[in-house]
Amino acid sequence: MNNSTSNNPANPPKSTPASAAESKQIILKEIGVKWDKFSEQELAALKTKDDLISQLVAKYSLDKAQAQRDVDALMKGRSF
Repeated sequence: MNNSTSNNPANPPKSTPASAAESKQIILKEIGVKWDKFSEQELAALKTKDDLISQLVAKYSLDKAQAQRDVDALMKGRSF
């Protein structure tokens, strides 16, 4: 008898990687929490880190280098 549950769908692994859509939603939520001037529509329109950097420069009057550092810190190597 084999008691292995590794392939049993009723017992999924404890840490499953998030799908791309879930990852994007998590990132967008983090962006919205950190920078609360973004509307839901503006968050949904973000497609790349460069989009976010441009929006930060425009909305928060940050210089591009500072916006880049802030975005890199938030993203932690992740991408949209």
